[in-house]
Amino acid sequence: MSAKDLSLSARVEVTKKYATAYAQAGKRDKGRILDQVVSVTGWNRDHARQQLRRRLAQPKGRARATVAVIDRRRTKPRKYSYDAVKTLQKVWATAGGTCGKYLAVSMPDWLDAMEAEGSLVLGADRYDREVRAELESMSAATMDRYLAPARANDPIRGKATTKPGSLLRNSISVRKAGDEVEAEPGFFEVDTVAHCGPTLAGEFARTVNFTDMHTGWVFTRAVRNNAHVHIRSAFDDLVATVPFMVTGIDCDNGSEFINHDLIGWAADRTIFFTRSRPYKKNDQATIESKNNHLVRRYGFYHRYDTGLELELLNRLWPLVCDRLNFLTPTKKPVGYATDQVGRRKRVYDTPRTPYQRLLDAGVLSTAQQHELTAHKATLRPAAMAHEIHLIQQELTRLAGHKTRRLEDQARPHLPDPSGIRLHAS
Repeated sequence: MSAKDLSLSARVEVTKKYATAYAQAGKRDKGRILDQVVSVTGWNRDHARQQLRRRLAQPKGRARATVAVIDRRRTKPRKYSYDAVKTLQKVWATAGGTCGKYLAVSMPDWLDAMEAEGSLVLGADRYDREVRAELESMSAATMDRYLAPARANDPIRGKATTKPGSLLRNSISVRKAGDEVEAEPGFFEVDTVAHCGPTLAGEFARTVNFTDMHTGWVFTRAVRNNAHVHIRSAFDDLVATVPFMVTGIDCDNGSEFINHDLIGWAADRTIFFTRSRPYKKNDQATIESKNNHLVRRYGFYHRYDTGLELELLNRLWPLVCDRLNFLTPTKKPVGYATDQVGRRKRVYDTPRTPYQRLLDAGVLSTAQQHELTAHKATLRPAAMAHEIHLIQQELTRLAGHKTRRLEDQARPHLPDPSGIRLHAS
């Protein structure tokens, strides 16, 4: 009879038989006894050791051993209060559902901003000094564990719309994955995200997405289509809005970027212009990541092809960019190391917000620093989260049904089985 054929009660009786000898044995003999119990019962060593100790703790004279083993994780007292967990959920929702690693680092900033706004008031709605201290001491893994039930499912997938632009491509410098990271702010990766839904037919809005490689500062604008005049207007807005000098642009090989109009625009402003290799998305890993957790996460995968939807997108993006730039930390790779078994792994720095990285870079004047600090102080996180939610609801109301209808039209239709004539065998 193999170990897996033993009943649970028989396994418990085996541990009861070995328990006394196990308690009186030395270290080496305990290992042998544990090996015997493992071979007979099929348990792992930790569970077998736990069962032997529980048999010793049982009261004398009990006719049968207790089969169940109490799970310490379910019986030990909670480290954090229920009020702290509820407040954590509120802060997490206001932060846009960020992960525990980033939320743990930025928790003091979020609490300060929400207290200044009035969405968290000491002594009201389960929030007080003790709850704040609990939240600031909570680890990232604990936050993720408490927040796991509240996380939403991913939306539907989108389509890629990059069309190669052969014009001028050979005259533009190529920037590859693994090239040295820029040492100061100002070099941006850029890409466009199509709000086409399930079909590329017709005209639809695009979002032009920029990310600074040194600080992680993001800038996003929605445009009517990929016409050069609209793409160039997004670049003009970038230069006018970003609080530091734009020194370089790195794009993919799409024809919306590889053209005389945009290259002339960069030359007039002495902005260095590079491109990635064709079909090598890892050359632009940073912006590809932002396309997902900025544009797709907040703008979804609906089809936006009207003026009202374009206007709503351009109301949404400044709110999202302020949240990400001033309140949401990011981490950057700083090198490589090896783990305990010799495998190569990435090493990252301590998560910080793009705002903090920009101040540390030392490229801003004192007046610019004061201006950014004053703008950060005016942010109202709960109100921003509420407005973002309202805009998303309106976008879904306008485009949700239209997108589902286009999905149904694009899905291949199978013949009606009722109309198929079957022949008797």
